[in-house]
Amino acid sequence: MKIVILDGHTLNPGDISWTEIEQLGQLTVYDRTPAELIVERIGDADIVLTNKTPLSQQTIEQCRSIKMIGVLATGYNIVDVKAARQRDIPVCNVPSYSTMAVAQLSTALLLELCHHVGEHSSDVRSGGWSKSIDFCYWHSPLIELMGKKLGLIGYGQIGSAFAKIALAMGMEVLVYTPSQKKSIEQPNLHVVTLDQLLAESDVISLHCPLTEQNTGLINQSNIAKMKNGVMLINTSRGGLIVEQDLADALNSGKVAGAGLDVLSVEPPSEKNPLLNARNCIITPHIAWAPKEARLRLMEITVNNLKHFITGKLQNVVN
Repeated sequence: MKIVILDGHTLNPGDISWTEIEQLGQLTVYDRTPAELIVERIGDADIVLTNKTPLSQQTIEQCRSIKMIGVLATGYNIVDVKAARQRDIPVCNVPSYSTMAVAQLSTALLLELCHHVGEHSSDVRSGGWSKSIDFCYWHSPLIELMGKKLGLIGYGQIGSAFAKIALAMGMEVLVYTPSQKKSIEQPNLHVVTLDQLLAESDVISLHCPLTEQNTGLINQSNIAKMKNGVMLINTSRGGLIVEQDLADALNSGKVAGAGLDVLSVEPPSEKNPLLNARNCIITPHIAWAPKEARLRLMEITVNNLKHFITGKLQNVVN
């Protein structure tokens, strides 16, 4: 079978191997694929693997040899799954490979907002401490998390992993999910309504998929319901936030700080208002990307392919 990977560089910039996929068929790997070359590159492929290169209805209809589409990620919104289903093409994703990596970066963003480690280290290295008349100093308020309330919007595997870390730091955790399952409650972890979470949380962290219902969830109206000085973490999807509204809240001080690994458009426009917003830490969508997590992603992808070849599909989303 002919296997084509449209954008392999993000998963594998050269530090891991494609060998196990090569053993399953004739493999062609492109680091990146511009839109105008997608059809040309997969026109005769049996299996197409993509991370962020879109596969539209038109593309799927034009490429008649495709028998399987694999997404090198958990989210699969870049594939028209309905169009694939109409042609009996299974679309398989890779769930649960980056749970701890994303929870870890969520923690890192939160701790950076509380201690401004990078800012203080940079100042020391540029001579600030050497010139100080005191034995210590700080440029920003330092925040202890014990006793603070963390509000989690979404409570899948990543949300629950972050909750465990927060509980270990002595925080109280408030959870909002559409299901509102009380069975997940435990000491210092409570299921609440969205309005209660917005009103009571000292920190709000987003851990939900992007849907039509929650697009723009963090907007001017909901920000107004939050505590003054709340902090916001987003390692889910940028579209959950109305970015101008968050930038305005950061610049006014209503929101004390934000730690974001995702934006609505990636890479962002230089005009994105969050790039110059006050106390806004932005990382370039790296929560999922530690080598250990990417190795798991590769392993699950290989297993998805093997299951397809043997007729026993797994991780099918359509």
